[in-house]
Amino acid sequence: MSEASSQAVVRVLIVEDDPMMQLGLEQSLSSQPGIEVVGRADDGYFAVEETLKLKPDIVVMDIGLPRLDGIAATQKIKKSLPEVRIVMLTSHTTENEVIAALSAGADAYCVKGTTVERLLAAIEAAWEGASYLDPLVARLVMDHLKSPTNTADAIAVGQLSQRELEVLKLMVEGRSNPEIATALYLSPNTVKTHVRGIMNKLAVDDRVQAAVVALRAGLV
Repeated sequence: MSEASSQAVVRVLIVEDDPMMQLGLEQSLSSQPGIEVVGRADDGYFAVEETLKLKPDIVVMDIGLPRLDGIAATQKIKKSLPEVRIVMLTSHTTENEVIAALSAGADAYCVKGTTVERLLAAIEAAWEGASYLDPLVARLVMDHLKSPTNTADAIAVGQLSQRELEVLKLMVEGRSNPEIATALYLSPNTVKTHVRGIMNKLAVDDRVQAAVVALRAGLV
């Protein structure tokens, strides 16, 4: 951590389901001046609970977690505590996963196996309110941002009704069905029907894939 950052203690929660990886992260981070590991979690639901309880500055989050994945956990944390910074540390490096994680609110993205120095750089950047992308995934994001609107995705999104577009935009924001129902003054059953219709028209299997299609189509 830099001299400026080390003047304050950065409180970190580690979310990792591999016990050896979790232990290694705790030992590496605890040995750094200016960092205090305040807790650990081994699944997404527990990560959300611990974050709400401990209110850490930084959550180091894996994606492939049991019960609730890291992307969904990030959405829930950011909804309740937007000031908490999320550093993804994962072996998942496909474009869909990277874009979905960033769309969920992740502030930094590191790939497992990276050096401690890079992880610390990601934590410091997030702590200071900036973003950080591992060089291994930075190109994916830059290509995504520079690429023209995906024609096939734009055509698929164009099949949606105005109400379905409104629902899809809220899905991209990570809103749950009850939250979408409240925002749009709809019944929960009506929202479920719209979500099923959206997934059928976009030919996707889950909400994350639907959000990625929306992003590629330039909807948001």
